Amino acid sequence: MAFGSRAGDYDDEPLVPRAFALPELPWEHIAGRLEQITISILRFDARLEASGLAAGWQSRCDMTEAVRALLLDGHLVDVGDLVLHDAGMDVRHPTHELTRAAAALRARRTALARKAPWPLSIDGLAALRGIGPVAEEKPMRAKGKRPDPEDDEAYPLFANDADPWKAHFAEIDALLDRTNQVLAGETPLPRSRSHLVYDPDQDEGEAEDLWLDVVKRTSGWPAIAAASVAWNAWLELNLYTRLPWLGLIMAAAILRARGLTNHLLPLAAGFKQSKFRPQGREGAAEKLEGFCQVLEEALVIAHKDLDRLILARELMSRVTARTRSNSRLPELVELFLSRPLVTVPLAAKLLKVTPKAIDLMLAQLGGALPRELTGRTRYRAWGIV
Repeated sequence: MAFGSRAGDYDDEPLVPRAFALPELPWEHIAGRLEQITISILRFDARLEASGLAAGWQSRCDMTEAVRALLLDGHLVDVGDLVLHDAGMDVRHPTHELTRAAAALRARRTALARKAPWPLSIDGLAALRGIGPVAEEKPMRAKGKRPDPEDDEAYPLFANDADPWKAHFAEIDALLDRTNQVLAGETPLPRSRSHLVYDPDQDEGEAEDLWLDVVKRTSGWPAIAAASVAWNAWLELNLYTRLPWLGLIMAAAILRARGLTNHLLPLAAGFKQSKFRPQGREGAAEKLEGFCQVLEEALVIAHKDLDRLILARELMSRVTARTRSNSRLPELVELFLSRPLVTVPLAAKLLKVTPKAIDLMLAQLGGALPRELTGRTRYRAWGIV
């Protein structure tokens, strides 16, 4: 009798879903700090848009950020190898680290592929991980001719009558087909994940829901505070243990979704340059201050890179102003402004010209040619540094 009453008590208790506890922040002390960094981000974004180098800066930033993200994880990847791998011109077999850097580069480009709020969704997370579609699915229209209304075969009798069991039977038939394929060995069963790599006690689906709930609950907060809390929640939830660099990309995506910038800031470079290293025992105010330091260092690096691009464009534009209208030299200049490193075979492939033509254009640049990076005669590369 007592057991039945105890079971009844358990049945009457409502199931409370798990939620991530939001930190208590001293808003009266951090409001001025958040406003100052917000203004700095807006100023940089306005300067970047006015310079006309937004696309080239973002392309260079994505490649260098992918390399720095792997460096923070303890893996060294040469940016030149990543540039050649991205163009499909590997000089050697890609290493595991290079493949991971390419995945980080693809994730940054995916976050910029669609409108800002999309990366902060379950579909966006799947696409950033490389297991979901990037392009928006649009309904396809049939290009055939419209059927004749008088044709009985095109419009059979009772075609509009709804069959309530038709959809259920179709699902059952599809399930039976998949079962037969598995039993026949045509469709392999999904392999269990290794406990050496993944935590068997962690539910990634639940962690995703908790993190997305944090993003939703902080939607009314200041953008920098919301991005900081989301980043720290990502670290505490240990989301995607094999993609540790994705947390900073999501923090940058939150700043973009909130309208502070139209680009993804180099937060990995800012984190590498800053002295803040999360240990898990910091208070809420200390974590926010550390994220502010990361943003400040990222903005300093972004301004310096933009300064280099503006100066290089000015020097090379003096040469391109004297070229013919059908010259390919301006396209080579744009290639320099959008890649951290350019080689003769890479430029010949992207511009669809011969290597000899690239050599002539490099000689035509003269003193405005960017710095040579290799110092070798067989493998030569140039870049704006």
